[in-house]
Amino acid sequence: MRGAKSAKWVVGATIIALAATACGGGGDNGNSSSKSNGIVSMEIGEPQNPLIPTNTYETEGGQVIHALFVGLTKLDANNKVVNDQAQSITSTGNKVWTIKLKPGYTFHNGEAVTAQSYIDAWNYGANQDNAQNTNPLFSHIEGYSALNPGAGKKVTAKGLTGLKAIDANTLQVTLSGAFSAFPSQLSFTSFVPLPKAFFKDPKAFGRAPIGDGPYEMKGKMIDNQSVTVTKYAKFPDASQYAVKGINFKIYSDLDTAYKDLVAGNLDIDINVPTSGLATYKKDLPGHTLDIADSAVGYIGFPLKYNKAFQNADLRKSISMAIDRSTIANKIFLGARTPADDYMPPMIDGYRKGACGEACTYNPTKAKALYKQSGGLPGNTLEIGYNADGDHKTWVTAVANEIQSALGIKVTAKPFQQFPTILNALQAKTYKGAFRMGWSMDYPNMEDYLRPIFSKDAIQNGSNYAGYTNNQFEKLLVQGDTAATPADAVKAYQKADDVVLNDMPYIPVYFYRLNGGFSNNITGMNVVGHQVLWDTVKVS
Repeated sequence: MRGAKSAKWVVGATIIALAATACGGGGDNGNSSSKSNGIVSMEIGEPQNPLIPTNTYETEGGQVIHALFVGLTKLDANNKVVNDQAQSITSTGNKVWTIKLKPGYTFHNGEAVTAQSYIDAWNYGANQDNAQNTNPLFSHIEGYSALNPGAGKKVTAKGLTGLKAIDANTLQVTLSGAFSAFPSQLSFTSFVPLPKAFFKDPKAFGRAPIGDGPYEMKGKMIDNQSVTVTKYAKFPDASQYAVKGINFKIYSDLDTAYKDLVAGNLDIDINVPTSGLATYKKDLPGHTLDIADSAVGYIGFPLKYNKAFQNADLRKSISMAIDRSTIANKIFLGARTPADDYMPPMIDGYRKGACGEACTYNPTKAKALYKQSGGLPGNTLEIGYNADGDHKTWVTAVANEIQSALGIKVTAKPFQQFPTILNALQAKTYKGAFRMGWSMDYPNMEDYLRPIFSKDAIQNGSNYAGYTNNQFEKLLVQGDTAATPADAVKAYQKADDVVLNDMPYIPVYFYRLNGGFSNNITGMNVVGHQVLWDTVKVS
């Protein structure tokens, strides 16, 4: 996730920010008179899984992981990748990378963070036997194929052959081919280190993770209630964090969270519900966020697992039946913009109108193409969505538009929570169309293509469509191994065109982040759907 609420699949109807310095401050919104004493609360949804970094691919669990762990690189407030725990990152031809670690970092149990801490964590995440959601992200590292021989085949390799600890603070990474975006990829939380305690009892660890970041767990995660963290005094940059502790409050309904924010019972909510979009700037004067976002909202099809969806013209007819402008401007009141590509405008390589006619509202052509494709069995379509993410209004509106344009019966099917529909899609037990969203793991075109549409992402990843295309795979490799960033973009754009032509997912809208914060907070930055906690200022 990957959540679109996450890397990351997004659970909520809003996600997070792009090159975002989402700053707010000043003003008294009247929503809270109490002092926080440095302890703040934040809205999240129920995480899909226990809190293990390599198995967290959605934004709700990701928000907690981001507070508990740090990795080699990170995104700064300008959406730029900068070194974090890495003192230096150098490469030979973008294939062999040498990473020097800064000294002084420890896990919350006192264990030192070393190069081996990274090697052990990445080996675990890359091994298909561990069924980690972020497994495909390790596919660039030499030895990945041996750890992923395929379903039903035994893994005999001990680890990624491309990983080597030169010394305690030097990590050498050899990739299977050149990949210039590797430092950017390292900013995602799947690449953080893990302590030895994790491997002794992964199940227990997931309830009370031991990280290496600015905050440590206080107790255990309480399902459907909360996750509480407190400032880790031995973190090298601890003085830069004004927030002393965070109570991640788990909500199943965004309207309830927003009411708590306005009433002063919640400090941070980066997911203003549809019902609050018209009034939130008045409700929270001087304490709101309204910024461009990295996330994309889709309607997807399990085309490999349901023959009814396997005709590309059928999928395109459904896309052409959607009035994106109405959804963006009337349902979301401008808090979304119509999508015309698989990646948003802030990503280098985005092309305005790349989707062409298939993403242009034309009910007449849509109906003709639907009939030409042979249509759906019984002329019925179901669209699943997670009810905890404020999607009912827009999914219902899309269902009505498709029904009106194509003359078929379309229904919206709610799933109680985001993990519920994700688990059903992973298990291939849900065969209808589905609402989905994607927020960047790192700012690169490749991150909007490989994790969602590649072969590797079917077994251990986020390819819920079961989509495959050999030409797409070849173009991904061309982009990965390109000599320059410009050449990489050209190859990825060609790969993007292949998927747009096949349309396993329909891009519907690009997100904006609409959020707010209480009087206990005077300013904050949000990037890539992650709160930058060292930028949060408390009153």
